[in-house]
Amino acid sequence: MADAHAKPQHDYHLVNPSPWPFLGSVGALVMAIGGVCLMQYLKGGDFPIFGHNIANPWLFVIGLLIVLYTMFGWWSDTIKEAHEGHHTRVVSLHLRYGMIMFIASEVMFFVAWFWAFFDASLFPGEAIQVARDQFTGGVWPPKGIEVLDPFHLPLYNTIILLLSGTAVTWAHHSLLHNDRKGLVWGLALTVALGVLFSCVQAYEYMHAPFAFRDSIYGATFFMATGFHGFHVLIGTIFLLVCLLRAIGGDFTPKQHFGFEAAAWYWHFVDVVWLFLFACIYVWGGFGAPIAHAG
Repeated sequence: MADAHAKPQHDYHLVNPSPWPFLGSVGALVMAIGGVCLMQYLKGGDFPIFGHNIANPWLFVIGLLIVLYTMFGWWSDTIKEAHEGHHTRVVSLHLRYGMIMFIASEVMFFVAWFWAFFDASLFPGEAIQVARDQFTGGVWPPKGIEVLDPFHLPLYNTIILLLSGTAVTWAHHSLLHNDRKGLVWGLALTVALGVLFSCVQAYEYMHAPFAFRDSIYGATFFMATGFHGFHVLIGTIFLLVCLLRAIGGDFTPKQHFGFEAAAWYWHFVDVVWLFLFACIYVWGGFGAPIAHAG
């Protein structure tokens, strides 16, 4: 009788008191302040607080380590709760709703960068200032800018991401059919393609014929594609963790939300890249002189 009363009579999981939300907030605050300190340090400036100059890289590093530790601890607790049977049908549904809302917020994040690019490209006379109080009068890309060939490295990266999306779908299909070997190989191939994409983009950036500070074209290009590259890096880490968990036998055909969330995120990254490729590389550089990145 006592056991019956102790067992919850509902499908919800009431978590135990956790330090992670508070610790994560502290880490985010320290990392944000540390980011300002780091930027001041890199440009040789000062950031005085209560008479002390804190323009150094260490505050940012400390904040980043706190955030990474919070992520590791929080997700470890979530995995433990799943193994203990707390992720009921209702809890799993709400986890999926949470991931959907997170991806929706990421979509709006990229909408801001697309908005900036389209605003500058469709109204270049207002956005491009060649010298003080002088405007080009409607030329996009700006005069003197050589753009990257969209059908060279960008097309190569497009193929890489599409193949990686196919590989992660193969891994998901294998998991649903309890094919452990297919799951591991599919995830391994996805991670390898994600690393290859990042390497190609880094090579492209190093050989780009324009810089971030040169023009509004360079600024909007690097902000949009750079943040996408950052998301690819994060997604690759997600999938690498899933690969290690798959090798350890964590996932089952009926319980694998961690993998499913990472796969959704990766498909989101794929779709965003298709829009970047079409809008920024192809349409945004149409008619400008081409400079090959290598």
